[in-house]
This record gives sequence, structure tokens and C-alpha cells, in this order.
Amino acid sequence: MSLDQLIENCKINDTKAQGELYELYASKLFPICLKYSRNYAEAEDNLQDAFLTIFNKVKQYKNIGSFEGWIKRIVINTALQRYRSEKVLNIVNEDISEDIEIDIDDDDISLKYLLQIIQELPDRYRLVFNLYVLDGYSHKDISEMLGITVGTSKSNLARARQILKQTIENYRTQQHLQSL
Repeated sequence: MSLDQLIENCKINDTKAQGELYELYASKLFPICLKYSRNYAEAEDNLQDAFLTIFNKVKQYKNIGSFEGWIKRIVINTALQRYRSEKVLNIVNEDISEDIEIDIDDDDISLKYLLQIIQELPDRYRLVFNLYVLDGYSHKDISEMLGITVGTSKSNLARARQILKQTIENYRTQQHLQSL
């Protein structure tokens, strides 16, 4: 069955088609959920909630643009909605303007460890970091998505980078000391 036919069948609440759509996209969407979640269990919850939203809103998809892009936006918005409802985004603007570079050498920092330390960032920093660095949204877009100012978005990104840089430096120091 073609993707277009699968989508049309989902629009008429065909549970078999919904199951096929889930099987087709769950493995692609779960890493996105993981980026925007505090842990694995929360990512699983976000994925399930996102698919419920996808199935409820699939009738609104007009076959214009990428279907995968459309469902990715739903996944990100589902995760962000959890934080909006928890009020974790109401923050004070921290005036940090320097652009911090993080030196990551593939030989000593694993992708798994990097994902772990990103997940450990405070919510407001992790969300801005992921939206800006990993998904390519502008600070203007982020400010609209999260209901914060552009300046707050920029300072949260800088703070996230500071925390990650310090965490990586501490990790490297620990690794060096263990090798002595």
C-alpha cells in the first residue's frame, strides 16, 4: 500500500492503517522524542501522545509538503506542550551573550554520552538547545514556539552550551585521571 493510500485510510479511522503508519514511522520519530524528553520513559509517553494527535489530526493533512515533516512538527509540539503545561519555560532572561563553542572529539565522547548529557540539561536549556542546534529553528521561531523572548532563547542556548562544555571538560579530566 502506498503512503498516500495509507494516509487516506487513516483519515477514515482504519485501525489497520493506523498500525501500519505507526510501524512505518515510530522508529524515525522516537529519537526526536528522546531529544525533547528528560528520559526514555517520558520519550515513550511523548511518542504515544504524538501518534494520538497524528491520528486525530490526519484529516487536516492536505497532501501538501512532506508528510514526514508534518508528523515531525506534531512530535516536537507534543513534547513542547508537556513543558508548557508544566510551566517550566517561565524564566528570567539571563544575560549571557558570548557564543560558546564545544570541542567534541569523536574519539573520546560517544553519541550515547552526548545524548545523555543533553537530556540532563534543565528543561528550558535542553528545549532551546535541541530546537536551535539539532533541528535548525531560528531564535525567532523558538521564541514563538516556547512563548519566550528572542533574548531569552539566545541566553538559554548560551547557558546550555556552557553547561555542556563544562560537563564535557569534567568528563575528559576524569577520563585522563583514570588513565594515569
